[in-house]
Amino acid sequence: METKTSIYGFTKDQLTEWFEKNGLKKFRATQVWDWLYIKRVQSFNDMTNLNKETRQLLDQHFTIGTLEEEIKQESKDGTIKFLFKLTDGNLIETVLMRFSYGLSVCVTTQVGCNIGCTFCASGLLKKDRDLTSGEIVEQIMKVQHHLDQVGKDERVSHIVVMGIGEPFDNYEHTMNFLRTVNDQKGLSIGARHITVSTSGLAHRIRDFADENMQVNLAVSIHAPNDELRTQIMKINKAFPIEKLMAAIDYYLETTNRRITFEYILLKDVNDHKKEAKQLAQLLKDKRHLSYVNLIPYNPVAEHNQYERSEKEAILGFYETLLKEGINCGVRVEQGSDIDAACGQLRSKQMQKQKDKA
Repeated sequence: METKTSIYGFTKDQLTEWFEKNGLKKFRATQVWDWLYIKRVQSFNDMTNLNKETRQLLDQHFTIGTLEEEIKQESKDGTIKFLFKLTDGNLIETVLMRFSYGLSVCVTTQVGCNIGCTFCASGLLKKDRDLTSGEIVEQIMKVQHHLDQVGKDERVSHIVVMGIGEPFDNYEHTMNFLRTVNDQKGLSIGARHITVSTSGLAHRIRDFADENMQVNLAVSIHAPNDELRTQIMKINKAFPIEKLMAAIDYYLETTNRRITFEYILLKDVNDHKKEAKQLAQLLKDKRHLSYVNLIPYNPVAEHNQYERSEKEAILGFYETLLKEGINCGVRVEQGSDIDAACGQLRSKQMQKQKDKA
C-alpha cells in the first residue's frame, strides 16, 4: 500500500504532473493549489468544486500536513515560537516575528544540525534527518492557519530560512520549498521578501547563484580570519575563508545581488575593534554589495564559555565598520522574554522528555 505523503511537498509543476499521470485534467491541479494556498482549507472534503472521486483519490494518496503543535510561546513584543512534532516524533521550531514592514516567519530545514557552531543551541543535538519540502512548507501554513484563526486578517509576508539546520545541506528540499511559497498563484511571498542563511557551504553558494532566483542570501561569517572562525565554526575547516570568499565573488558576479553577512558578537572573543578592521578589509572589494548584520548573542546554558558583548563593544564594532566604509546595522532583538536562541526551546523540551524517561 502506498504511504500517504504531504501534499505540501509538491511544487505547482509537480502537482500538475501527478494529476496528468493519474488521468486527471491539468486545471484540477490549479483548483487544488487554490484550495491549499488561497482558501487554505485543511481537508480534501472541503474542496467543493472537485468531484467525489477526485477528492477520494487525493485522500488515498496525500495528507494535508503532518505537523502537530506541541508548544506555543508568545512574547510581549508579539513574537510567537512554535514547537512542532513530526510524524516520527522529532521536534522542530518555527518562529513568527512582527516588524514594521510585515510578518516574518523563520523556518527550520533539518532535525538537528551537524555544522557544529560552538555558540549555537541548534547544534546541541546532531542532525537526525533532513526535513522534506512538505514539512518546511507546512511550517508557513501552520503559522498562517494560526493567523487565520485569531481573525486579524494578517498574512505571512516575509520568510527567513534561518531556523534549526543548514538549508544548503538540505538543498533540493529547500529549493522546492522556495518555489512553492514564491508561486504567484499561491502564497505569493515575493522572492525579495525571502532570505536563506548558510554557514558557508561554498559549492552550494555557487549552485544557488545559478538558480537565478531573486531570493536573498545571508552568510554566517562570525569571524574575519581562519584561526578564529575555525574555533567558532568547525565548518571553516571544510570551507575556509578563501574558499568561501571565492564562492561569494562568484555569487556577486552572477547575480549582482547584495549579500548579508551575519556576525554574532561574543564577549572578548570576536568583538574587538581589531576584528572589525579585519572584517572591513575582508569585505573591502565587495562592500558595494555587502551588508553586515551585527547580532547580540543570546546566551545558551550549555555554551557557558560565551557571553553577550557589552554595549560599548557592540557600538565600537559598529562604528569601526562604518568608518571603514562597510554598511552595517545591529539586529533588533525579538522574543527576548521567551526561549530566544534558535533551538533553545527544542533542546529544553527534549531534555525534559529524557528526564521523564
